Amino acid sequence: MGPAGRLDGIARHKVSRGPMETLDRALVTPDKGLEGDCRGKVPEGKKGNRQITVIEAESWAAALDELGSAADGLAWSDRRANLLVSGIRLPREPGKVIAIGQSLRIEVRCECDPCSRMDALRDGLRLALTPDWRGGVCGRVISEGEIALGDEVRIEK
Repeated sequence: MGPAGRLDGIARHKVSRGPMETLDRALVTPDKGLEGDCRGKVPEGKKGNRQITVIEAESWAAALDELGSAADGLAWSDRRANLLVSGIRLPREPGKVIAIGQSLRIEVRCECDPCSRMDALRDGLRLALTPDWRGGVCGRVISEGEIALGDEVRIEK
């Protein structure tokens, strides 16, 4: 395994388009994703490709740097991602596994493409999040785990 990163943020939204709530710890399961998050439960007949989202702190910072002073006041959770990691580069291809803490495993399914809601927050944010998967990754939970801020993050395969 390569270098380890760190879990710096956990956030959920209870209803679609609802406010983001940041947490210090959470349970994440294959059945419900991030506990209490409206996107975690996989609908019948679906694959769960977007069950949980992860973004790199460094990618978020690069996008904000690109925006300059227009980025003032934006928090990482405004991106509407569930998890913020630092010190590690997330995989840019489906099938790789992100390990967080003792037992949580997330399979990367696709890039988390920034949507028009980003430009509603700040003009130009969507474009700033577009290069090199800066918007993060979408994944499917393959093994459950209790996670907490500061947990180790690794890429398994």
